[in-house]
Order: sequence, then C-alpha cells, then structure tokens
Amino acid sequence: MIWKLGLGALLLAVLILNLGGSMIWHLLGFGLDLEIEGTAPQLEPVTAPAWGSYGGDPGGQRFAPVRDITRDNVDRLETAWTFNTGALARHPKAAHRANFQATPILAADQLVLCTPFNEVIALDPGTGTVRWRFDPEVPVDGRPGNGYTCRGVAFWTAPDAAADRQCSARILAATVDARVLALDARTGAPCSDFGRGGQVQIEASLPLDWPGEYQVTSAPAIINDLVIVGSSISDNSRVLAPAGTVHALDVRTGAIRWQFDPVPRDPDDPAHDSWDTDALPGHANVWAPISVDPERNLVLLPTSSASPDFYGGLRPGDNRYTSSVVALHADSGTVAWDFQTVHHDVWDYDVPAQPGLYDVLQADGGRRPVVAQITKTGLLFVLDRDSGEPVLPVEERPVPQGGAPGEALAPTQPFPLTPPLVPSNVGPAFGITLYDRLWCQRRFDGAQHDGLYTPPTRQGTLLHPFNGGGGNWGSTAFDPSRNLLVVNLSNLVHLITLNNKDADGATGPVEHEAEYAPMRGAPYGMTREVLRSPFGLPCNQPPWGVLAAVDLASGRIVWRTRFGSVARFAAGVDLRLGMPGLGGPLITESGLIFIGAAFDDMLHAFDVATGALLWRAPLPAGGQATPMGYRWAGRDYIVIAAGGHRDTGLPLGDSLVAFSLPDGG
Repeated sequence: MIWKLGLGALLLAVLILNLGGSMIWHLLGFGLDLEIEGTAPQLEPVTAPAWGSYGGDPGGQRFAPVRDITRDNVDRLETAWTFNTGALARHPKAAHRANFQATPILAADQLVLCTPFNEVIALDPGTGTVRWRFDPEVPVDGRPGNGYTCRGVAFWTAPDAAADRQCSARILAATVDARVLALDARTGAPCSDFGRGGQVQIEASLPLDWPGEYQVTSAPAIINDLVIVGSSISDNSRVLAPAGTVHALDVRTGAIRWQFDPVPRDPDDPAHDSWDTDALPGHANVWAPISVDPERNLVLLPTSSASPDFYGGLRPGDNRYTSSVVALHADSGTVAWDFQTVHHDVWDYDVPAQPGLYDVLQADGGRRPVVAQITKTGLLFVLDRDSGEPVLPVEERPVPQGGAPGEALAPTQPFPLTPPLVPSNVGPAFGITLYDRLWCQRRFDGAQHDGLYTPPTRQGTLLHPFNGGGGNWGSTAFDPSRNLLVVNLSNLVHLITLNNKDADGATGPVEHEAEYAPMRGAPYGMTREVLRSPFGLPCNQPPWGVLAAVDLASGRIVWRTRFGSVARFAAGVDLRLGMPGLGGPLITESGLIFIGAAFDDMLHAFDVATGALLWRAPLPAGGQATPMGYRWAGRDYIVIAAGGHRDTGLPLGDSLVAFSLPDGG
C-alpha cells in the first residue's frame, strides 16, 4: 500500500555523489525553496488544554500546552526517557504485521497508550516507568486486514463518584478482534460492571471470511456517558461484507445504547433514495478517528467509501452517508446533518482523518465553530458545525466519465474554491536516468488519466493522489492563535486496474508486485500498485511529502514545504525531496510544529508561522505516529511512538521516546 525503496536509493546516492548539487537539481528539475505566501500572524494568545484525548482534545486540535520549548531553544532538546513496550519480542511470529502508531493521552496523572497488540500501558509522565499494564491477549495467529494496529485509548471520569472508588475513572480501548475494554484508570484492572468482566464483544453482522476481516484500530471517542467506536473492515474482499455499524455503548455498563450504519438500509431514511436500489449491498464504515462536540451534543463521523471500493455498478446513485462527514445527535444516534466529500466513490477516497472541530477567529472578533475536514484528494472542506453547510465556498464540477461497463458514475463532484493542497495532475515522469524516466512515462502513457476522479478502468487508471492521500489518519492540527491549520500530505501515484473474471469468478495473472483484491460478487477483480521505477523510486515528480498550513478564515495557503529527507536512502546525503509518511502534526503554544510521519526516521520541529525547519532528531525507528505534548512537574515534554511501518520495508520498533530541554530548560 505504501512503497519500498530498493536499488533506486543506491542509484540516487551515486548520482548525487558523482554529479554534485547544481547538476542534480538541474536533472530533477526543481529547487528546494520553501513555498511561502506570507507569515501567519499571532492573533491572540490561546491556552491549550491538557492532552486528555487521542487528538489532544475531543475535537482533534492537537494543540499542546507546551510553552518553554521555543524557536530559540528547540535545538537543545534531548531524550528525556525511552520506554520499550516489548510487544515485538513477545509476538515474534506476528511482529512483521505490527504498526506501532499510538498517541498516548495524559489521564489520571499518567501517560496511557496501547501497543499494536492492544496491550494497554500506563507510564509515569516524568520518567517513563511502568505503573500498570493490561494485556487483553488478542489472537495473533489470524490475518488482520490492516495489520496489528492500535492508535490510542480514551479516558472517562464519573462526575458523581468518589475519586477513590474503583473504575470511577476509566480507560476505554478497542481491539483488533473488535472488543471494547473498560479498565480502572489507576490500576489497569478490568471494570467488572462493564459487559462481561470488563469487555464487550462487538459482533460482526456476517460471518467473517477470516479472523481480522472486522477490527477496530482507532481510539474510541467519549461523549457524556457514552463510548463511541467505529470499525476497520477489509473493503475489497467481497461485495456483501460485514456492515460497518458505529456503536455507542454505555460507558458504565457496556450496554449498546444506539447504532448507526452508514449504509441507510431503512427505506424511510431520506438517504436511502440516493442509492437507487432496494437491496443495498456491502458496507461503509468509520475506521478513522471520531470527534465529539459535547456543547452541541454531536458525534462527528468520517465515513469510508462503500464496498467494494473500485466498482459501484451494484450501488448506483450518490451513496449518501459514504465518503462523508456525518453529524449524529449523541443521545439518539440520529443524523443531525451530513456533507458528502465524494459522490459515488469508486476511488477508495474515504474520509480518512478526524474531523477538526475548530473555532476560527472572524474579522469582527468573534469565533465561528467549524468542522475542517482534510481528504485523501488533498481537498479541504470547511463546514459550519451547526448546519454542515460550507463556510468556505464549494461548487459542483463536471468530472471524467467513461468507467468500466456497468458502472454508474456521478457526473459532478464537490470542489472547494480554495486551492488543493497537493496536485492532482500527474505531470511528466520522474527518473534519475533516461532509462527509468522513459520506463515510468510508458506506464503513465499506457493508463487512463484525465485528472482527479478519472474512473477505474480495465485499461488501468492513474490515481493521483494515491489511496494513501493526500491526507490520512494523522489528521490536522490547529493553532487557534493564528487561525492556522497544519496538515501532512503524501504525493504518490497508484495504478488501479479492473480485471475481467471468467465464468468461475477468477481473474488472470497480475503483476507480481501489485496488490490483488477479488471483489467477490462484482464483475471485476482489482489490482493496485504504487508506480515505481525499476530502481524503486516513485515515478511521479517529487516532492513526495508536503507539510502545509492554511488560514482557515480565508482558505489561503500560508506556506507549504517539502517534508522529509532522503538521507536514510542516499548514503547520508541530506536532500529534502519530501517523503511520504503516516502520522500527524502537533502544534505547541510556543509556536512550534512537531511531527514524525515521514519515512526518514526523524522527529522534526518547524516554525508554525513560516514553515521553516528548525530542528531534527533521529528516532530508533520510524515515527509513523502522531506525537503529543504535555507539561509535568514544571517541565515540557514531546513524546512520539517510534515503531516504523510494516509496508515500508524499513526496520520496525516498539519505543516510546520523550524529548525535553536539559533540566527542564
């Protein structure tokens, strides 16, 4: 799904070392200038809350109460402590499928996180020593569709109970075998009044094809006395897949209070008509982080595309509620409003990121509550939080047609009038030699590409941005003192091919490096591959990773910079070509951005006002997670999970690393 560097890394290094700086930039056809349209002004000081939720707060601001680490001293940061979870050593046979992507929370005066195998661990915030740990013993002999992943946990405190009562403060977690856990926040002991012995099994609507076809990977969300969980489902195995129902459970008892299915199966639901069929197939789900707005009593869901991802002939219509932001009334689970980012999605352009619930400073001095939603396409939608109507204008534009026989494409798609954050045009092929450049160009020329939303075809279609984004689950961060949204975006190309099936439903041979999905029940199978040259480098022009900042009041891109160095792959030559990555940013009160994400095994610090890189430090493995920040005993800390990613071909790890200033600064 991502990409792996091989011989191309060596060739790039040789080319650089032999040709020198000016010649290599001439060959690559671009420079390294930071793209700045202006500097983000400081509007008014804002105090950040403690990091008590997965996204920093329930609305995913990722804005940390870190004040002492500043532009002037960030280069003095050093490792304060490192904690090794031991997860990989305890599960050696499954370690190659593990992704350590957790972001800890600060709850009950401790850091709480989860390992890829769903062990929940509480640490001392100042030393990283273990206070307690709980292992739900998830099965590791299955085949989880998205690997073994746990991105975070949630915290709830009873408003009406004595502070020392067991389970009056709870850690809520979900597992890759679709259990919801409730643990005492002080001891890690299961809460006996929650479900059966502290856990509730979420049952799939259909028998599973394999263990792990239906799982939960993102942190639960908490609103009032409810814990909300989505699900991650293998999208392209079959048309009639398990329903992606969102569950709201009573946080005390585990009883299911309501359910919401993004596929509107009730004929009385007004969204049902947007499917143009009585027998609604498949599923759509909510695998990305969920936001909640307690003041408005809303649950904000980022929904996926409908299954199967790449053929929609069995589900004609816009398929409302899918690839959408859906706001539910928290007390009932009924729809308050919805906004669809992609009509009749046949590109796997799920809404992949946590809806950002931000208060944007207006010209009259007031603040307007919005939902800022980044997408895989690199388009940013800014919606009114009460109504779901666009705050920044959106228009419907005609998009390419001519999909596979039997397809029922939408004639138009919604486009913000503000500029896209990554390009959708493929452009000329990239190569470090004439040979690989021509090889890539032939792959480009042999496939269909008429711009964004070119439909999948039997000939082969270029998807740019690829299915990993644009934006992804790392989501966005928001600086309320500058109205500034910051997001990490990848920039690669997928080749998607629909494969004809014979009478037995089988397809012919596929490229050996291509991912194959059978899409059982559909007339086609699907192959998907990131287009790379014979030397292993991406076929599209760099930058392959971008960090961008947007003024949410106007939609103006304030700055955009290449993010990530190829030094790890080019004999130490430090070229910031921009690297794809997974994970999000955090912003500090002091005006810094911290982010790992890029496949260069570094934690980076940028100036939030200008996008200038201020500091980098190596990590023991890739930081494919979102960092968090907090203040403890008068000292500021930045913490990130360094675990690498199973799809990169790079070393994996299980370290949680905390950075701080010497002696607290």
